[in-house]
Amino acid sequence: MKYLSTRGGMAPLPFCDILLEGLAPDGGLTLPASLPKLSSVQLEAWRNLDYADLAAQVLGLFIDDMTPEALQRMTRAAYAPSVFPRIAPVKPLSSGLSLLGLSEGPTLAFKDMAMQFLGEVFEAVLAQRGQTLNILGATSGDTGSAAEYALRGKKGVAVFMLSPHGRMSDFQRAQMYSLQDANIHNLAVRGVFDECQDIVKALSGDLAFKSAHHLGAVNSINWARIAAQVVYYVWGWLRMTHLPGEEVSFAVPSGNFGNILAGHIARQMGLPIRRLVLATNENNVLEEFFRTGVYRPRSARQTLATSSPSMDISRASNFERFIFDLVGRDPRRVVTLMQELKQNGQFDLSALKPKFTAEYGFVAGSSSHADRLQTIRSVHQEAGVLIDPHTADGVKVAREHLEDGVPMLVLETALPAKFSATIEEATGIRPPVPEALADLSRREQRVRIIDCSVQQVADYVQQHAL
Repeated sequence: MKYLSTRGGMAPLPFCDILLEGLAPDGGLTLPASLPKLSSVQLEAWRNLDYADLAAQVLGLFIDDMTPEALQRMTRAAYAPSVFPRIAPVKPLSSGLSLLGLSEGPTLAFKDMAMQFLGEVFEAVLAQRGQTLNILGATSGDTGSAAEYALRGKKGVAVFMLSPHGRMSDFQRAQMYSLQDANIHNLAVRGVFDECQDIVKALSGDLAFKSAHHLGAVNSINWARIAAQVVYYVWGWLRMTHLPGEEVSFAVPSGNFGNILAGHIARQMGLPIRRLVLATNENNVLEEFFRTGVYRPRSARQTLATSSPSMDISRASNFERFIFDLVGRDPRRVVTLMQELKQNGQFDLSALKPKFTAEYGFVAGSSSHADRLQTIRSVHQEAGVLIDPHTADGVKVAREHLEDGVPMLVLETALPAKFSATIEEATGIRPPVPEALADLSRREQRVRIIDCSVQQVADYVQQHAL
């Protein structure tokens, strides 16, 4: 299995090489030269596997430069009961909807599902190669804590995580900033998430700086994150079906497009997915694209602060991988579109709109603060289940795209305890906090607040890199 760049300027590389790189040298994103295919026979053979062994099978389709035994050791460590007391349970709601419970890990967010595997594979590959890695990432709330909890104390790895100052929930901030591990560095940037992400891209695109400081990435520009997320689409499909070829739809709250991109990859591999239902909040750049065919990111000033803050994103860093498929995997066309985006602030692919649903299964919708309050309230009244605001966005849009005879799985984004203020506003109920995190708000926090400056971040990384 070899990997290429969406922009065509990278020689084919094996998995372990792209694992340590993040962005491709040409500024594009890496992805397989060709996707492996899933057969109905293969899927049926996997039906009784536990999650760790299913992950080893699915990830093995993308990783052929390590032994199956080594890969299985990593997945069994990543998905052990001590890490996930429950793993990806299906939670029935009503009217044909169910939740796929992806938030049972250490940071109570779906990002744990991929990040715990990354922690294992990073440490193993770095030890094998005798190298160190400095992870530079940006988070709108959940990626940061999931990465830090997966990599805290890992040998050969340091984490530099940028977050938008004052634009995450109290719980999210406390989860990240309370970590005292020497290899974890939290930088709160005076700006919005997209600006944090721009700083990461600028430094990752500076090849001399990247090489000198051994920079890598842990957000969903890293292909390993996407590959690990494909696993739970297969897991969810196996739990919602009984016969080969039965279709399931998935509704996915979407900010950076990584979570739903994994569903797109699974569908392209042959998993019988009927619809990929993309849900946004008020920052509806992606919903607008699937409705109009025009991709028009907003400026930092136009990016709204909402009650589903992890989706307060206007430039989805994973979207380029989907565009690559949409334009026939033509890297020259991708480069042209990225130039148009830089020059004009948008690009227009409305001529390809018929492919969005007919070929790729995408439909989309958005949700407002009033919508998510009503959805949280109605789900609790109807099913006795509390859901977080992002998951509520997913449920709201999923309800608009239900089809008779097709189960709809909504990917749970986080546990409601992470966003208690919104849950209380909707229901009057304060969601329970897991016992292990009961004292979180009282823990000492360690964070550096900095200006929205590439140079300030570069200076900090230079001073503290391994």
